[in-house]
Amino acid sequence: MLLRSRRRFVQGLAVGGVATAFAIGTGPASAATHPMQSEVLRGTEFDLVISDTPMNFTGTTRRTTSVNGTIPGPTLRMREGDVVTIRVTNRLQTSTSIHWHGLLLPFEMDGVPGISFPGIAPGETFTYRFKVQQNGTYWYHSHTKFQEQTGLYGAIVIDPANADPISSDRDHVLLLSDWTDSEPEFLYRRLKQESDFFNFQMPTAGMFFRDVSQMGLGKALEKRKMWNQMRMNPTDLGDVSGSTFTYLANGAPPAANWTALVKSGEKVRLRIINGSSTTIFDVRIPGLKMTVVSADGQQVEPVEVDEFRISVAETYDVVVHIPDENAYTIFAQSIDRTGYTRATLAPRKGMAAPVPEMDPKTWLAMVDMGMGDMDMGGTPPKTQLPAPDHSAMQGMDMSSTKPMQSGSPPNAAHDMSSMTNKAAMPDSGHSSMPGMDMSSGKNAGEMNMSKESDKRGMDMAPKKNGPGMDMAGDKSMAVMDTGPSVDSRAMSPSSALNDPGPRLRGNGRRVLTYSDLHSVGGPLDKRAPSREIVMRLTGNMKRFVWGFDGKKFSEVGPVHFRYGERVRITLINDSMMNHPIHLHGMFSDIEDEQGKFLVRKHTVNVQPSKKISFLVTADAPGQWAFHCHLLYHMEAGMFRMVVVS
Repeated sequence: MLLRSRRRFVQGLAVGGVATAFAIGTGPASAATHPMQSEVLRGTEFDLVISDTPMNFTGTTRRTTSVNGTIPGPTLRMREGDVVTIRVTNRLQTSTSIHWHGLLLPFEMDGVPGISFPGIAPGETFTYRFKVQQNGTYWYHSHTKFQEQTGLYGAIVIDPANADPISSDRDHVLLLSDWTDSEPEFLYRRLKQESDFFNFQMPTAGMFFRDVSQMGLGKALEKRKMWNQMRMNPTDLGDVSGSTFTYLANGAPPAANWTALVKSGEKVRLRIINGSSTTIFDVRIPGLKMTVVSADGQQVEPVEVDEFRISVAETYDVVVHIPDENAYTIFAQSIDRTGYTRATLAPRKGMAAPVPEMDPKTWLAMVDMGMGDMDMGGTPPKTQLPAPDHSAMQGMDMSSTKPMQSGSPPNAAHDMSSMTNKAAMPDSGHSSMPGMDMSSGKNAGEMNMSKESDKRGMDMAPKKNGPGMDMAGDKSMAVMDTGPSVDSRAMSPSSALNDPGPRLRGNGRRVLTYSDLHSVGGPLDKRAPSREIVMRLTGNMKRFVWGFDGKKFSEVGPVHFRYGERVRITLINDSMMNHPIHLHGMFSDIEDEQGKFLVRKHTVNVQPSKKISFLVTADAPGQWAFHCHLLYHMEAGMFRMVVVS
């Protein structure tokens, strides 16, 4: 009975999300329910109403945070070059906000409470007005508490001012997300109490005997001894799993089978958006190749793949050719392989194609711990990663974590409603914020650039930059101390961008990687950076504390960019989880391992124990958010403010 009910929860209701009240303003509905379908709004004037709407995705009615009564909210279709006006009315009992993810606009229009504006109070209407400066696929979502988890998100499609360089016969938006019947605050409390509470893939006796049969008793024992000594979970790929989540495609659970109508011979453009709170998806269409033509709204040189991983907040446009009148499944499985959502490409409603089995729940590999690619369960193919560095094991001590300090309030990292309006304005004296003297290079993570430096411009002069970080030599190899906020360290982080990541390596399919992406036309700013900021992505997974350089948002001041400068940001992931990092207001130009420009993105996914660099042109004055887009990581502290002045 439990298995049957869980299967229904994963699959959801066959009719998709249904509401028990009509759209705001029409009063309560009768006993009948009706499917909620998101509309497409076009033009330059948009009216959005945020409200508390009961909906039913799983068989149980729950309260949601909807936009115009639907989840997702309406798709907003704009045109490049237009000035748009978006009136957002709040009919909740609490404050709310909308952030226009990836859009270039004045910081006052960015929609982050405590950073760019105070938020939208109950009963009030806030008017966003800005010029549309780009084209492509983007999305919007709340930046207030956990409202993104409860449904406040939607798609944005911006048509180019001139002819679209990407031709297609049809154009469909597919917004992926995760839904839970539980209150997000409950999930957050559980994660703080026990970070692997939702992980039901812990090593079992059955797995041990399987390893014995495959690799022998000695290696099977050695494998478990290693993980036990490091006190790490080799299957911890996501915070919240399919045990709690139902995964949605355009607001429809798998059983509802959301369908995009297509015809034989057509070239179909799919604009795929990951609007989930914390779930990373691996997407494929069995039987069809996908040609990736855009990443994060920016056109890229076409690359044909079988599958791609889309991290939280990323968008990919793909073009598929429909060869016949059959149905094809768009299959999106969660990175932890605990659930999936699906949609269908078909010439008629009601058609369906087989849904594939989810891939195996393999363990993390040594490379995911920053220790080369030694074979210890889940080793990536030798052709996809640099040569192993076995010396990284020497002197490794992963058990030095100290007891956690108590008294850290939940939501201290992201709930900035207590900040004064003056503190949120650019003329508030931000240059005197504590710990941020950019003129002397004392900000943790900064390096000055000079002509005498090496080929990437690093100034290798010894510096002290933060706790436990000796900056003599290569800054990127400095190792932080463990402690209450840092429980793991990447001893030998890989810079390889051709690694598809855990559970995709060697699966027999052609998987997209960042090294495959090349922005059409190259970089918009060809200047070399004048300096580099290195930041480590840190956390204590057991205590669910996340931050940059071992500090939560509440413990550190802002990062300062000088207006007009070109700066390199290098991120080193000291944890064993992916972190999609989003810088508001500016695009990030990802570099390859040799420092050459690859692709322009608004969200950069940093894989476990990986190092990645990107250049930013600080051409947007004001205050901007910089954070991990995993909602519960952001709430737990992985958030900074960037000030451009």
